Amino acid sequence: MPPSKILVTQGGGPTAVINQSMVGVVLEARRQAGVSAVYGARHGVRGILNEDFVDLAQETSHNLELVAQTPSSALGSTRDKPDAAYCHKIFQVLQAHGITHFFNIGGNDSSDSTRIISEEAAAANYPLRCIHIPKTIDNDLVLNDHTPGFASAARFVAQAFAGANLDNAALPGVYVGVVMGRHAGFLTAASALGKKFPDDGPHLIYLPERVFELERFLADVKAMFDRHGRCVIAVSEGIHDASGQPIAAQLAKDLERDAHGNVQLSGNGALADLLCEEIKSRLGIKRVRGDTFGYLQRSFIGCVSDVDQREAREVGEKAVQFAFHGAGGRSSGSVAIKRTGTYSVDYELLPLADVAGKTRVMEDEFISPCGTNVTDAFRLYLRPLLGSGMPDAFRLRPNAVPKILNRG
Repeated sequence: MPPSKILVTQGGGPTAVINQSMVGVVLEARRQAGVSAVYGARHGVRGILNEDFVDLAQETSHNLELVAQTPSSALGSTRDKPDAAYCHKIFQVLQAHGITHFFNIGGNDSSDSTRIISEEAAAANYPLRCIHIPKTIDNDLVLNDHTPGFASAARFVAQAFAGANLDNAALPGVYVGVVMGRHAGFLTAASALGKKFPDDGPHLIYLPERVFELERFLADVKAMFDRHGRCVIAVSEGIHDASGQPIAAQLAKDLERDAHGNVQLSGNGALADLLCEEIKSRLGIKRVRGDTFGYLQRSFIGCVSDVDQREAREVGEKAVQFAFHGAGGRSSGSVAIKRTGTYSVDYELLPLADVAGKTRVMEDEFISPCGTNVTDAFRLYLRPLLGSGMPDAFRLRPNAVPKILNRG
């Protein structure tokens, strides 16, 4: 058997646990017989194109474990979305370096580029095993119960809204928090896990799986404000009208576009500001505040789910095991997390074509009939993913002292 050479990359938005997956690949690869090299490509697939590799076999196990505990992408990332020509050049580099096992950690785009590269290798009759390792805070990979990175981001969102609710209760008004999620509302829906008491916020949750109507939104806000004297709102950046046009683009005159031509929804406060202005001007509520969580939710170092860490490590380890020992007759594919029992998981290797280029959205059973809340089924789905040590909020009991001067 010729010696095996490993290459691992990290792509797309960083997460709090993506380094666990990378370290899982490296340490598990070291245990395999016949492995002569373990490389990492700096800044994702672009690093492959530039032959910008680092030798991960020279890293100490101790330092790898420290890096595993550190959020963001230690190898660096890229937003490049490779087409067939781009992937052909990647394959040429892999072939030139004698890479036999390619591990691509990322989301939808990464799964698709892994598929194309695998097909290139097969067409050239080159023995390359290609494994896509799941990662995305959006939780939008099909055929996965959930994806590494989502749980830690969801933990941040739940805790952030719990804190925003406490602030809003102390100084009542309207609060709008905009959360990442262009097509899938899982992360925005996680805001509901910050509720403890029935009148806690978020009082309204708006997801991209449902059409957003501005007039109905304003009516909902007024109704909640009249009922509670305040209103906390969670909004997905991807909310859109019946035609599919993002609300941010509808309300704003000028918005940036990303490298793929999509309206830039993340990293700016446009949607929160626009919705707050509508509430102020149309409802006459004076105290209205908005936040855009932006990049904070992706790699927040003080808010990582231990369940997420463990599973991110395991998908990296399983990727190597599948690549070297096969699974269901396959040695290339996409690793998927499957839920079993009350809460435990197992891992499968799916055909790349079953996952690549497809987007999962929240299932109807997770969204309340009114469209502005989540169901108990979603709460039961998400709670075990958030991990241990979730903080809790408490209230003073309303033991009022009788009035003397203002008996009324």
